Amino acid sequence: MRLARTPLSSPLRLVGAATAVVGLTLLTACGEPGSAGGNSTDDGTDVAATCEPIAGDEIVVLDDDQHLQTVDNIIPAVNADAAEQHPELIGLLDQVSAALDTDTLIELNRSVDIDRETSENVAAEFVASAGIEVEEVADAGSVTIGAADFAESATLGNIYAEVLEAAGYEVEVTTIGNREAYLPALEKGEQVQVVPEYVGTLTEFINHDVNGPDAEPVASSDLDATVEGLRGLAEEVGLVVGEPSAAQDQNAFAVTTAFAEEHGVTTLSELAEACDGLILGAGPECTERPFCQPGLEETYGLTFSEFRSLDAGGPLTKEALKQGEITLGLVFSSDGSLSTE
Repeated sequence: MRLARTPLSSPLRLVGAATAVVGLTLLTACGEPGSAGGNSTDDGTDVAATCEPIAGDEIVVLDDDQHLQTVDNIIPAVNADAAEQHPELIGLLDQVSAALDTDTLIELNRSVDIDRETSENVAAEFVASAGIEVEEVADAGSVTIGAADFAESATLGNIYAEVLEAAGYEVEVTTIGNREAYLPALEKGEQVQVVPEYVGTLTEFINHDVNGPDAEPVASSDLDATVEGLRGLAEEVGLVVGEPSAAQDQNAFAVTTAFAEEHGVTTLSELAEACDGLILGAGPECTERPFCQPGLEETYGLTFSEFRSLDAGGPLTKEALKQGEITLGLVFSSDGSLSTE
C-alpha cells in the first residue's frame, strides 16, 4: 500500500494526505560526504562510500528487488450484479489490463500531467494504438464508470469507456470522491458499476471494513496471493475484480539518472552496496512507516545521514532530487515525470 496523494478526494492508499513540512532532521552521522567509489577498512574489506546527491533533470525509480512494497497493480473492480447481468464486461476490461504496464502508465500520465492533454484524448489515442480488438455485444446496455479525482484514474476510466463503447455499451464516466464515499456506491451498483482500482490498497480497505481495523494484512508483495485474497474479500461485499495489469502505481524510491549512472545502480540493493550516508526526502510520516525509512534500513541495510521532511511523491520531493538537495526520494512508480529509459 502506498501513501495517499495530496487531494483528499483521491483514493486513500494508506492514511490521510501528507502535509509538506519543509525542514531538516539529522538522523545519523555516517561520515563526511565523499566521492563516488568505495572505501576500504584496514584489512582490505570494501565498504560503501558516502555518496553525495547529484543534480539532474531526470529522475528514475530504483527497482524494489527485495519486495519491500505491497503490490498496487491496476485492476478493474465491478459491481457483482452488473457483472452477472453483463457477463462479457469483465473480459472486455481484462483486455485493458493486458495492454497496460508501468512504463505505458508513466507515458499516459506524462501526456496528461506534463503535456496537458485531456484524459479523454489520451485514452482514445491509447486504445487506438494498443491493438485492443473488441467484438460488439448485442443489447449491451449502459454502464457508469467511476473515476477518482486525479488524472491517472480519469485516464484509466476513459480507457475503460473507450473499450466498452466500442463493444456497444452506452457509457458515462463520472468523477467520484474518495474510497470511503465511492466504494459503498460501487457495492450497491446504483450510481456506478465499474471503477479502476489498485490491488493492494483495495484489498486492505475491504479487509479492514470486513474484518476490523486490526485485521491481519491480506495484501503483500506477492501479486497472485494478494489478488486471490482480494477476490474472496470482494465477493463478501458484492464486488468482482478482473485480472490485474502489469502496471503499478505504488510507493517507489528514485534518484536522478545522473546519480544512477555515476554509481551504476538500478536497484535498491545495489544502492545499499554502493553508498552510505544518503539523504532521504519524503513525507514526514516516512520516518515511522515500515515501507519507508525503517523498511529501507531493515530490508536493504541502507543508511541515512539526513532525512528531509518534504511531501509524499509530490513536487517538493521531485524538485529536491533534481536540485541535488537529496539523494533518494519517495515518489509514485507511475509518475509522469519519471524516466522510462
